[in-house]
Amino acid sequence: MHPPSSAVRFAFQPLYSLHTGGVVALEALARPTRGSAHEMLDLARRERRLVEVDVDLAASAVHAEAEYQTLLPLHLNLTAVSAAAPESALDPLLDSLARYGRRPREVVLEVGPPFSQTWPEQLLAGLHRLNELGFRLALDGLGRGDLPLNLLAAAPVDVLKLDRSVLHRLPGDAAAVAVVEALLHYTSRTDVRLVATGVESEPQLVALRKLGVRIAQGNLFAAAADGTGWSGLSTLATPDPDERVAHGPLTTPKVRDFLRPASTLAHDATCDDVRSVLAVENGPSGVVGLDADEIPQWTIDRTRFLVSVTGPYGHALHAKRPAERLADIPHTIHADAGAMELLELVTDADWRRTGDDVVVVDGEGRCQGVVLVTEVVRGMAEAKVEEAAALSPLTRLPGSDTVARDVDRRIACREPFVAAWLDVDSFKSVNDSVGFAAGDDLIRALGRTLTDLTAQLPKMTVSHVGGDDFLIACDVDEIAQVAAALLDTPWSAEGLPVTVSLATLVCATSSVPSYRDASRLLAPLKKRAKEVPGSSWVLSRPGSERVEVLRGRGRQPLPAQRVPELNQPA
Repeated sequence: MHPPSSAVRFAFQPLYSLHTGGVVALEALARPTRGSAHEMLDLARRERRLVEVDVDLAASAVHAEAEYQTLLPLHLNLTAVSAAAPESALDPLLDSLARYGRRPREVVLEVGPPFSQTWPEQLLAGLHRLNELGFRLALDGLGRGDLPLNLLAAAPVDVLKLDRSVLHRLPGDAAAVAVVEALLHYTSRTDVRLVATGVESEPQLVALRKLGVRIAQGNLFAAAADGTGWSGLSTLATPDPDERVAHGPLTTPKVRDFLRPASTLAHDATCDDVRSVLAVENGPSGVVGLDADEIPQWTIDRTRFLVSVTGPYGHALHAKRPAERLADIPHTIHADAGAMELLELVTDADWRRTGDDVVVVDGEGRCQGVVLVTEVVRGMAEAKVEEAAALSPLTRLPGSDTVARDVDRRIACREPFVAAWLDVDSFKSVNDSVGFAAGDDLIRALGRTLTDLTAQLPKMTVSHVGGDDFLIACDVDEIAQVAAALLDTPWSAEGLPVTVSLATLVCATSSVPSYRDASRLLAPLKKRAKEVPGSSWVLSRPGSERVEVLRGRGRQPLPAQRVPELNQPA
């Protein structure tokens, strides 16, 4: 039996990819009307109903998320005691997933403390059982709870969630940095994802990205909210110019996103010195030779070097000789270069060196660290997969998050802009009259026109919200060109004439606080545009009740000299 809907509601907090800027999953968080979820579970434990209440909360979270149909992976919280319970205890959750068409592999069960209240062997068996059912698993509360290291090493998990109690000490605490580095090393060796939770400041975010954390969540990105807030998830505040973090999808990740510490030696080191560094267990993949000014002079690849020095007579030939004799000219790249530039650099190199570490340098040519080509390739692939997953299959345009992030970026940077909503008039009658295929063709044609416009107007972003609705964000001086392309085109579906409505909101600096407010103001403008006969264009500004009808039946096309007036206040 699920907890009563009046007693527990659910908020959902997104998990973000720090490579693409996109939302990769949602975590369901129980919000009782009285007290906290922790207090509710503690009471259930005292009443010996912990597993029942815990599983029912997870089942209710599935029900709550189904209303919004996000299609994103769903993270559900489960105590270790529930994870160790017999399989039949999970029936309410499995039933709820089946009812709403969710498959276990689309769900990540975040198993959290207390771990000490169940036998480790019993919990481990329960985790394997959940894994066999198809669930992906995460260990939650790392750094705060009572998770034993032997369970961490043996559990069949895909994700580790590092608690905010460790992260809040970043970036200034060397011990906290060391903990994150150690966990990143562990996760890279075990093919597990590390998620940083409770990220609340720009310095924390910059530190995490420099360390190599790939997924994060916290109030800096978006506080937990119900599904109505997902289209307007807040973005990062504008950081200092020296530590600027890109907003929106990172379709071309930067080299610095993959930066690792380099293993370095003085440029006059011997082969024995290099061998000592490489021969240790879990030694680095390569060594960089630096001069007194920290300028890279050579690099050595682990595999090629060890083959040379461990072969017949290898030690006698090379041991006391300069390492430079077995080294290569370093591949170097600036930290702010795009990942694609790095791949082009490697592709143009000697084919034997396509897997070598690439040395990252600053503006003075000094070594900042290295990047591993395999990580860049994997990161680029992940970015493309996440980007493709967010595209409309009909128009290949991204969803509303793209315009949402761009609008919030413009607001944070204090840029004036235009937010617009394009809609096909009476689209249902198009489908009813000439069929869904013709309707799809019309939507594709609109999508192609908008895509062509983004190629001509580099500061314009477009989202296909769904059906016949499109969102646009652009500079103020671009909207007239956008409107002309959309409204001067004679749209039709199988010979049936079709009109469109364009609602625009011209936002001066600091006139709207967020994308959410801009979208709220656009809604009545769209309604007004659809009231105007023919293909129409209406315009307004935040704080003004005046709505200008710029196009529509009986209205002439907007004269060119009228365009500058769009920059003027109402």
